[in-house]
Amino acid sequence: MLIAGPNLTLDRTATIAELRPGEVQRLERVVVTPGGKGLNVARAARALGVPALLVGFVPGETGRVGAGMVAREGVALRAVACGGELRSTAVVMERDGRTTVLNEPGPEITLAEWEAYEAAVADELPAHAVLVCSGSVPPGSPDDAYARLAAIAAGAERRCVVDAAGRTLARALAVRPDVVCPNVIEAEEALGHEPVNATSDARPRAEAAAAALVGRGARAALVTADAAGAALASEDGPALWLPAPRIENVRNPVGAGDVLASALAAALEGGEPLLEAARRGIAAAAASVESPKAGELHPPRAAELLAAVAPV
Repeated sequence: MLIAGPNLTLDRTATIAELRPGEVQRLERVVVTPGGKGLNVARAARALGVPALLVGFVPGETGRVGAGMVAREGVALRAVACGGELRSTAVVMERDGRTTVLNEPGPEITLAEWEAYEAAVADELPAHAVLVCSGSVPPGSPDDAYARLAAIAAGAERRCVVDAAGRTLARALAVRPDVVCPNVIEAEEALGHEPVNATSDARPRAEAAAAALVGRGARAALVTADAAGAALASEDGPALWLPAPRIENVRNPVGAGDVLASALAAALEGGEPLLEAARRGIAAAAASVESPKAGELHPPRAAELLAAVAPV
């Protein structure tokens, strides 16, 4: 698969007993790794044994350092230069399991830099069957950034999976991507609704959002609702609810949606039908939260959990 993950980052994942805003606190442990949703997709593809190439911006000196860290992980990267410096992300994990993520926007790029990025994606696409557009885009990117990439995929007769939020997702719908897979809050934001964090009505909200995304142009939508499961809607059949496997030992929930997108795209690339690809995505995402590092998973565990993902 080819992964368009333009907004790479350096993740600083820290643990603390309890985060108390407004106070000076000392973190217990900090791990620094390259990150970004696109990189998580690539990590999951590597774990699943699927050849993948990530296309990302590498701004400045920190971008070159980040690219070196990505290479040492064994992830193939097509680096696109741009101005500024690589952004950072702070992930704070508390002992009770609550996780806070602070994302920097990234350096502002020019239109010429975005066009160079598009050219890199178009250049690599013939060698891949599926394009995954993953995560945020840097400031200065066109509002229709992923719509433009989805159009490139369609022109090359390649399938396209879009995992994004807000205006980036909303604009991509007009190009009729094969699958969109946001979480319920991201989906509602893209649909122009006021997003809320309540979980008691997660299933009906996800089902409504999935149907609405298909109504706006997506050929299929898989809208996740955290540990509850995901709603699958498509233009070819009735909507389904896919409950997520119950996970007792959650070590790191960050990146679970990226693993879902990766396993979903890998299954589509392997010729699986949409429902089976969605099931594999949900099982892989569930397995990934048992890993301490975002984007990692144990494939045998995902295979074990697959039986619990039965449509209702």
